[in-house]
Amino acid sequence: MGHTASQHPWVIVPTYNEASNIVDIVKAIREAVPASTVLVVDDSSPDGTADLVEGLRTTDSCIRVLRRPGKAGLGAAYRSGFRQALDSGATALVEIDADFSHDPAVIPSLLQSLDDGAGLAIGSRYVAGGSSEGLPAMRLLISRLGNRYASLMLGMKVHDATAGFRAYEAGAMKMIDLDRVRADGYGFQVEMAYLISQLGFRITEVPITFHDRRAGSSKMSSHIVVEAMMLCTIWGLSRRVAWLRQGSRQDRLIDQLEKLIRMSK
Repeated sequence: MGHTASQHPWVIVPTYNEASNIVDIVKAIREAVPASTVLVVDDSSPDGTADLVEGLRTTDSCIRVLRRPGKAGLGAAYRSGFRQALDSGATALVEIDADFSHDPAVIPSLLQSLDDGAGLAIGSRYVAGGSSEGLPAMRLLISRLGNRYASLMLGMKVHDATAGFRAYEAGAMKMIDLDRVRADGYGFQVEMAYLISQLGFRITEVPITFHDRRAGSSKMSSHIVVEAMMLCTIWGLSRRVAWLRQGSRQDRLIDQLEKLIRMSK
């Protein structure tokens, strides 16, 4: 018999300056999913986040930390975490933020969706039963409009493609060339959902209540939003314009636009 996705899930937690949250979130994940391995991917946090995780490892061998040499972005952190998890035999890969905006108690529901045949299960704010509590009105508006735009451009019937709380079935993830995943931040989440859908896997959405972070500061920036919108536009146009799908034209266009975005920062 094959492995079920929930048999040996890895929960990947990207961090930068999350010392005020990391111990509690790791413990909450391990309590919610005893079969899990928790991998904290830390971008050299100066506040000692990784050192706190190392302390937890002394009493729990299912906690691991991957230290990266610098702050390189959310997408790069997840790609590094995915590779380590897959190389170690993970049956599912779960994304969750370190700041308690996502409730670890929902992870079993995401994993159950994978066991039921989904390639990707998203913790969704924008399906029946989902909500966003305490989020500023402007941030909520940007999120809703961004998700509607992504759905329209990419032809995905996904209400919350930007959500950072999700679970991938390992077999589906292995079919994605992570070296070719371009985006970071919101764009990374949209790109991964789009790739999963293009491969023909089912995507399910599990309603969640999204909370604003308990402590620390948000990593959201206008650059992340602009990048996501730009990438959705190019991917959407590529679905409709054959010229963009020829050779490396799409990649070259993305490279040029990303240079312009960096210059404008």
